[in-house]
Amino acid sequence: MQDILKLMGNQQPYIIIGLLVVNLIFLILIIILFKSLGELEQKYRRFMRGSKDKNIEELITAYLDKVDEGRSIAEEVKTMYDSMELRLKDCIQKVAVIRYKAFENVGSDLSFSIALLNYSNDGVIITGIYGRNESTTYAKPIDKGISRYDLSEEELKVLNQVIEEK
Repeated sequence: MQDILKLMGNQQPYIIIGLLVVNLIFLILIIILFKSLGELEQKYRRFMRGSKDKNIEELITAYLDKVDEGRSIAEEVKTMYDSMELRLKDCIQKVAVIRYKAFENVGSDLSFSIALLNYSNDGVIITGIYGRNESTTYAKPIDKGISRYDLSEEELKVLNQVIEEK
């Protein structure tokens, strides 16, 4: 034991310098850690800005509630969209008009045939025949692109034109 104390006594200046270097290194590490802690605290304050003293768990729960609310609204909108899409298939989607001269003694293309069909090619053809002394308008129902009534050449033309529409 005496030998160790004597050896330490001879090496005391070197031991003190070594301990000072280790303390200096620790001091530098502490400064670096405080700087990192300050940056982390700034990030935390920026993260918690506007939180009104709520903790992170409350904030996350509130945001998840908002996400769930948004998801439920999106589901409602999707349901409404699907319902509207079904109803729109019954609305008039295809329209075609042909004007023509029904009689030779009439000066212009005053007669017409108009086809109004939905997505399933159900609807009506309305025809107006204009003559010098009288005019007639009538309608023929269309079911799946077919009429149970005889169609004139112009009515067939307007029906085929409207069915070919996409």
